[in-house]
Amino acid sequence: MTATIKPFSIGTVELEAPVILAPMAGVCDAPYRVIAHRYGAALVCAEMVSSQGIRYRNQHTEELLHIEDGEHPLSMQIFGSDPEVMAQAAAVVEEAGADIVDINMGCPVKKVVKNGDGSALMKDLPLAEKVIRAVVRAVSIPVTVKMRTGWDDASFTAPELAKRAEAAGAAAVTVHGRTREQFYSGKADWQKIKAVVQAVSIPVIGNGDVVDGPSAAALMKETGCGAVMVGRGAQGNPWIFPQIRHYLATGEVLPPPTAMERYEQMLSHFEALLAYKGEYIGVREMRSHASWYTHGLYGSAALRERINRAASADEFRSIVRDMMDKAR
Repeated sequence: MTATIKPFSIGTVELEAPVILAPMAGVCDAPYRVIAHRYGAALVCAEMVSSQGIRYRNQHTEELLHIEDGEHPLSMQIFGSDPEVMAQAAAVVEEAGADIVDINMGCPVKKVVKNGDGSALMKDLPLAEKVIRAVVRAVSIPVTVKMRTGWDDASFTAPELAKRAEAAGAAAVTVHGRTREQFYSGKADWQKIKAVVQAVSIPVIGNGDVVDGPSAAALMKETGCGAVMVGRGAQGNPWIFPQIRHYLATGEVLPPPTAMERYEQMLSHFEALLAYKGEYIGVREMRSHASWYTHGLYGSAALRERINRAASADEFRSIVRDMMDKAR
């Protein structure tokens, strides 16, 4: 890419572009993080990890802490509401090799918030600040906080939480422009992200409804945020990262990937997933990715039905290659 765009710094970590892959459970495993980096995500964020799981050495949790070559710079996200336990977890994350530790204060899922974790911390700002301060003291790498605008429409607490995060030593905050009660429905409120930008001097990363280059540029222009974080727009779509980078640099919209490019990348992703998780898990986890990769393609519904019935790696490959032959 010959065009240039401004780098973006989070504490001591300098990113070559203001374009970040969001942490998404079931999506941002090591294979996809490597893919996203290869396509142009300047920072990738791992799936959130339970601080209690780290404390008790849960096997699945320890697997989530594994970092592959090609992932750096990498942010690893932890969740919990006990300052001491979160501090211990952050130290483990740093030891695992993460470049940034991110504190989840935005997850809306019931099983998380019922324990006072995730977006529930937006209802207890003094505790949230204690958690941030404890994590900052426990590590030497930058600490960031990911939040929503508030618990519901009646509680716009993001600016105050961002101020407390800054006071506690956080290097940056990410704001998803929805409330907890919205989950992922409705439209993200970018004006509330703008209010957070105006409330603090540390960098603010905007998140919500970024689906291409123009929407990324619009979010940055409307809010004044320094970078964008891409969530659902990156599912089965690593091309979004070069599209955003190119648009921010030139104002030009790159063409979408062809059907053949999508099939080829899907197969490459599948092989990486097999190598990382084995055939049984790889075949089953790839079903979700395949539905995203093929969304909107001719015959995609029938293809997804066939893929969902595939029980082996060879069967999956055969189905996709059959579609590739038809696309030629």
